[in-house]
Amino acid sequence: MISSHLDERRVCPYLPAVKPTLRAASMKQCGKDRGESFYLLALECAQSLWLQGLPAQSMLLLNRAFSADLKGHEPVLGEWPLPYAAMVWVMKHHRKGDFIGNPRRHFQHLATRMVEPRKEVRSWRAWACWWYACQVFPEMPADELQIETEGILEPSEKDIVSGLGKWGIEGEVAAWQSAIGVL
Repeated sequence: MISSHLDERRVCPYLPAVKPTLRAASMKQCGKDRGESFYLLALECAQSLWLQGLPAQSMLLLNRAFSADLKGHEPVLGEWPLPYAAMVWVMKHHRKGDFIGNPRRHFQHLATRMVEPRKEVRSWRAWACWWYACQVFPEMPADELQIETEGILEPSEKDIVSGLGKWGIEGEVAAWQSAIGVL
């Protein structure tokens, strides 16, 4: 259910300000483009969905932003860095009653079931968000059955830094570590 108090919902300071009218379907206008325009639109859709009282959907659009094919030098990243801080902020500030799901389990599944393109970096970004979810929602359970049956090893903070350092864009480790301050 979409909140009827949109004007009372705080704008996420880590995402572009927009009117709360965009939906996930808005991403279709990018076609096959996964560059800067795709990235910026995903951030805008995430903000709009957040303002509509849909934090879980907002997080899905942040996942889409993380999937953009950016090299690290694009001008959009100067204004809107990779949305690690936005992800933490949405998890921390969702309202009681807004559907958030189980972010820990979501990111575990995302990280372990990633497919191409850019599988490695996208998987490490999912693990990075998983780490935040574990901090914000320590009471939410992992998918223990998947861990046991598939032999999943949950990465340490050091592993995540190493993975983002190897596969991410320039400055990505610093962006991830900086977002820890949003916790």
